[in-house]
Amino acid sequence: MSETNSQKEWRTAITSNQDGKILIRGYNLDNLIGNKSYAEVCFLLLRGEIPTANEAKMLDAIFVSCIDAGIAPPSSIAARTVFSGGNSLNAAVAAGILTLGDAHGGAIEKSAKMFQDYLKGKEKENLNEAEIKKIAQDIVDDAIKNKKRLAGYGHKLHTVDPRTKRLLEVAKNLNFGGNFIKLAVAIADEFRAKKPEQKLPLNVDGCIAAIISDMGFDYRLGKGFFIIARSCGLVGQVFEEWMREKPFRRLAPNLHEYDGVPERSL
Repeated sequence: MSETNSQKEWRTAITSNQDGKILIRGYNLDNLIGNKSYAEVCFLLLRGEIPTANEAKMLDAIFVSCIDAGIAPPSSIAARTVFSGGNSLNAAVAAGILTLGDAHGGAIEKSAKMFQDYLKGKEKENLNEAEIKKIAQDIVDDAIKNKKRLAGYGHKLHTVDPRTKRLLEVAKNLNFGGNFIKLAVAIADEFRAKKPEQKLPLNVDGCIAAIISDMGFDYRLGKGFFIIARSCGLVGQVFEEWMREKPFRRLAPNLHEYDGVPERSL
């Protein structure tokens, strides 16, 4: 078989990098630089086409909404701790990213999968309020009956997640309000009606999951959006650690204790 007809072991349809020319999905990177925003090129890389103005603004808002959440989350603690041990900025940021799992950042993927599974084949249909409500009721009733926790609902700090409220406003202003967003909000309404004591609002992860689903993104990209956004926050956290703190951080005595067996003879 000739070289031109054989398939290479490693293939990509994303980027071509040759002498003097770099193409992203067929667009010359020289032309993208200075003409398209970071969010627009992220959309291009992930979806293969330049986004509309509204799609670009919506994706940018999503990135901003989860760019950082303070020093307390596992990713920030891990990144700062690894840097405190004498490692490089890139190693520390990587450590922070490695903490992103089902319990931290992974809810976007899990929530988007749930939405996309329940609305499979109905994504483009103009479902009315009663139809959306019925699907939401089935989801919540099943969760209550089987004591399942739904990804994208509830928050340790916020009874109403302020990021969700703002993202929904932005989505409405940009004409994003399809079946997935309607379902996400309807599920929160059902929880509020049937389990008011549990306080399970639609959180930022669930909101992002619904919006990216309405934008046509596969649920498997959910955690990727969080990684893209939070990486910048982690760089900021590690740089602050570098500038403000001494190496080899350790827990203060009042923050830990030994609760094993007392000293004993061998």
